[in-house]
Amino acid sequence: MHNKDSKLTVMVTGIGGGGHGEQILKALRLANRYKIIGGDMSPISKGLMETDASYLLPPAKDDCYIESVLAVCKKEKVRALFHGSEPELNVMSLHRDKIKNAGIFLPISPKKVIEICMDKVKTSAFLHKLGFNIPKSFAIRSEEDLAKIDFFPVVLKPSVGGGASANTMLAQSPKEVEMFGRYLLGIYSEFIIQEYVGTPYSEFTVGVLHSMDGELINSIAVNRSITSSLGSRLKVLNKTGRKELGETLAISSGISQGQIGRFPSVTEPCEKIAKSLGACGAINIQCRLVDDKVYVFEVNPRFSGTTSLRAMVGYNEPDILIRHHLMGEPFESHFEYSSGFITRGLEEALIKNVDFYDAKSLL
Repeated sequence: MHNKDSKLTVMVTGIGGGGHGEQILKALRLANRYKIIGGDMSPISKGLMETDASYLLPPAKDDCYIESVLAVCKKEKVRALFHGSEPELNVMSLHRDKIKNAGIFLPISPKKVIEICMDKVKTSAFLHKLGFNIPKSFAIRSEEDLAKIDFFPVVLKPSVGGGASANTMLAQSPKEVEMFGRYLLGIYSEFIIQEYVGTPYSEFTVGVLHSMDGELINSIAVNRSITSSLGSRLKVLNKTGRKELGETLAISSGISQGQIGRFPSVTEPCEKIAKSLGACGAINIQCRLVDDKVYVFEVNPRFSGTTSLRAMVGYNEPDILIRHHLMGEPFESHFEYSSGFITRGLEEALIKNVDFYDAKSLL
């Protein structure tokens, strides 16, 4: 049991670059009850200036990554560890027993859940098999596969990776599918093509939170505003003749903003999806609401790029998990939280001399 009179020490990695690590950091700072240790592989990470102690970490693919993180945790007496990037999630998942044996709380889903959700082809197959609605989806491994696409518009994107909609394309004709598809085949051995569904105003990012014992805690959604310069990865005029899709077709960026709240028409189906997966901790579901049906196009088995937005309305996922599992506090299932429209902007920071330690020096 934790002494409530002292601040519990937590570590967040990958706190630069505007990813979910930075979001977790912001949420924990809003909770105002933790000593926060930050780690990032870049010495010019803005996040390194916003923690109680900062460490330069090796890249997740480095052989000494886990040992470096554990060395920091030992030195700083870290009780809970949060990853801030998907490569770090993969490595921590592989070494979860070593981390837990060091007495560190690691709130991530089971290995099987991560393996399914980190691959969009596997995710689509899993959801389709269980009867959930997904856009028409095909794995593409050759130019011959491209020739089979006879429905438009479609979204082309990597099966694995592709965070913040990186290398995501939108095609409205066979010629565009061929052009974009050849480009992606030059980068990836496999990618996925999904039918574009709904309008830019029907997109949601949905968070479902479970305890590490698999008990449902709550869910929340952001009806994303993806037509702004920050919220949109790309926008094109709809030339397909399908008026139900709207005048403009849009793909969201990794910067979510919009109306935040319970939205039961999307959160309730997403709770069923998370339960079917066997999720623990935080999981994030990307979907569009079409004719009162939720169509899921990807599932991220991690904290969201909207984690701090959720914390602003009283839905602080990392804080809830720490308080329940490390402080022994019970949680109230489907607790109340507020709602509203959250907008985002850019914030500048001048980095002069960042006071950080090289984690490798601790080995």
